[in-house]
Amino acid sequence: MSDILELSEASTSVAESSRVAAFLELCKPRIASMVLVAAAVGFCFGRPFGGAAAVLDLISALLGIGLVAAGANALNQYLEADFDRRMPRTERRPLPSGRLTPTEVLVFGVSSGVAGMLCLAIQNNPLAALLSAITLTTYVFVYTPVKRATPLCVYVGAIPGALPPVIGWAAGAGSLSPQAWLLFAIVYFWQLPHFAAIAWQYRDDYARGGYPMLSVGDADGMRTCRHMITHTVALVMVSLLPAFAAMTGPSYAISAMLLGIAFLAFGGLFMYRRSAAHARAVVIASVAYLPLLFIIMMVDRASLS
Repeated sequence: MSDILELSEASTSVAESSRVAAFLELCKPRIASMVLVAAAVGFCFGRPFGGAAAVLDLISALLGIGLVAAGANALNQYLEADFDRRMPRTERRPLPSGRLTPTEVLVFGVSSGVAGMLCLAIQNNPLAALLSAITLTTYVFVYTPVKRATPLCVYVGAIPGALPPVIGWAAGAGSLSPQAWLLFAIVYFWQLPHFAAIAWQYRDDYARGGYPMLSVGDADGMRTCRHMITHTVALVMVSLLPAFAAMTGPSYAISAMLLGIAFLAFGGLFMYRRSAAHARAVVIASVAYLPLLFIIMMVDRASLS
């Protein structure tokens, strides 16, 4: 009898762990981590770091922004569940795989989003809460349906995707300045070559799912290449603006230029051989590029103070 009870308890524990993992997966941790890095950079530029009060405000800001990001990701998956079932890349997500029910995902998404906005409103300021509400609304109710209508959806989706550093700035400073929008511009243009590479890598999946991405029907990949290269060049140019706006010094500008050239080189390799492997290399390069750029930006700013 004791063996049966132990087996039952072990099975219950495994099931509970599986559900926790499913909810964690629903939050898209890798995307959320990039959101939090960008938000932290915005906070630190908006409010010079120092003192216990600043640390507590940063923690509350990241908690609120993280909850809003988790809610937005969950609601996006709630709305796209039927399409996710059609694609091998997404068919194992918690909702299409049946690990979570639609009601659970909806309740989790709404609760997380509302909790994050309240956290920002109470612990930081109403401006940060308002910007987080705009981010969630545009991502879930504008970008998600537009994604199924036109390849131009990437330009729409890049707007909420670029707002985290602006929310972080507002959470730290209680207001916004033109410099906050330079961080927005960097993240905005970074997303365009990043998602172009993902769209090429999974173009067959997007075709099955009924998403009219630029890569779908782009047989020779030249349209995807042009999109990738031109927006990477724009990113390099925009990444230099913080130095001209006195947010950073010349060492940042030199480093940003070198990083941008390296990123552009991966795009050039993709143009040379338009394969899924080269697209994957561009994705990896982009994921390395943005945190490195932000680290250099923060180090250079610290050296100026």
